[in-house]
Amino acid sequence: MKKEIKGGSEVASVDVVIVGAGFAGLSAAERLVDMGVSVLVLEGRDRVGGRSFSGEVAGVKVDLGATWVAERHTAIRDLAKRLGCSTTGQFHEGLNVLWMAGQRRTWTGTMPMVDPVDLEDLGRVQVAMDELLETIDVGAAWKSPNAEELDSISFGEWLDRQQVVSSTRALMTIVSKVQWGCSPGDVSLLHVLRYIRAAGGLLHMLDVEAGANQDRFVETTQEIANRLAEKLGDRVVLDTRVRRISQDDDGVMVHTDSAVISAKHVIVTAAPEHRSYIEFLPALPEKTQGLTRTWPMGRLSKAFVAYDRPFWRAEGLSGEAVMDTGTAFITFDVSPDNGPGVLMVFCTPSVYDNFDPETRRSRVVQQMVDLYGPQASTPIDYVDHCWGTEPFAPGGPHPAAGPYASVSYGSALTEPHGRIHWSGTETAGEWVGTMNGAVLTGLRTAKQVAQRLGVEGASE
Repeated sequence: MKKEIKGGSEVASVDVVIVGAGFAGLSAAERLVDMGVSVLVLEGRDRVGGRSFSGEVAGVKVDLGATWVAERHTAIRDLAKRLGCSTTGQFHEGLNVLWMAGQRRTWTGTMPMVDPVDLEDLGRVQVAMDELLETIDVGAAWKSPNAEELDSISFGEWLDRQQVVSSTRALMTIVSKVQWGCSPGDVSLLHVLRYIRAAGGLLHMLDVEAGANQDRFVETTQEIANRLAEKLGDRVVLDTRVRRISQDDDGVMVHTDSAVISAKHVIVTAAPEHRSYIEFLPALPEKTQGLTRTWPMGRLSKAFVAYDRPFWRAEGLSGEAVMDTGTAFITFDVSPDNGPGVLMVFCTPSVYDNFDPETRRSRVVQQMVDLYGPQASTPIDYVDHCWGTEPFAPGGPHPAAGPYASVSYGSALTEPHGRIHWSGTETAGEWVGTMNGAVLTGLRTAKQVAQRLGVEGASE
């Protein structure tokens, strides 16, 4: 899977160089290879998968990054099935736990509401949001009616204008932290609406059964990427950062630390902010440069706490919890069948990432005790991952585009720069921000490049 590029040598030219070995890049590569196009995939990390990354806790494989798939995510499901990967349902039987304003309660359903006043307020906000969602052009949100108005305020400012009660604000903050890795005040309302509309609505985005969190992959999501990369063989090169891409009327030159590769076209799958890691000659248009400056990646951290058994199930609990204070703010039960009990825990980077591993573990375990009782104080294993501290392409899960960024620069997500094309889940319309969206953009961009290459059948 790892091809050697000898220092200082120029690799024989290929038709297409693909930058990034996540689902978009690998899917594009496979499709182009199937059409008879020669490709080389260059990945800066020492692994494939992008924001899909496998870990292990108590002998159980877990997803440190991208995790769930909806029933409607047919592109990633079809790819996984073809590569021999299977799904398992996300466990959600029993009562969920709510920790809010220092009180522990239980609840059922999609949204954690226990007070009639809170429920009425949340319903009012959902109705207001649904009305706005109907106006969003999912393929180009910045062309939507009232796009400028919607992009001129943050999600947090909109919640203020709705005069939401504290519980609704707390829940929307949790949604924002999970989806965009930031607080509601750091992301524009238009950006939020784009993602929610593309996800099939707020409830579909948050639901387990029949929602976006319905299933997980038994083998982990990165294993899908691993198997696809194995199929591509030495066309995938790891530990190879692209430093510069130059182009003229005849082709493209891709510069790494060890080689210069010539190609006819390049597909860059990096997130908008990470496009700035590469020097482009001629320089990127101002709109594309603005995109890299104003679409920063959010930050999110995950931990997994393992116990000898999922003891919470015997107490009628689902393992799903929502908290408005502390290091952790959401948990899920990702225990395997007939194995240890494993809780997946989403953590707030600002009160988590800067601590040493033992302190991070202690803080998470203490919150598990608050939620699930004294049995949670003695885990058998623990692992975590802080996406914002990664040395290469840090951040996740998605860009946190602030006010005015979408209307000003959103169209640059997909506009080619000469022979340079853009792919990746951020460039998707429907299913933007998902693994499904990443696969779809890879296939879309492969078709566009094949058409420019004049490949027979590419226009079908």
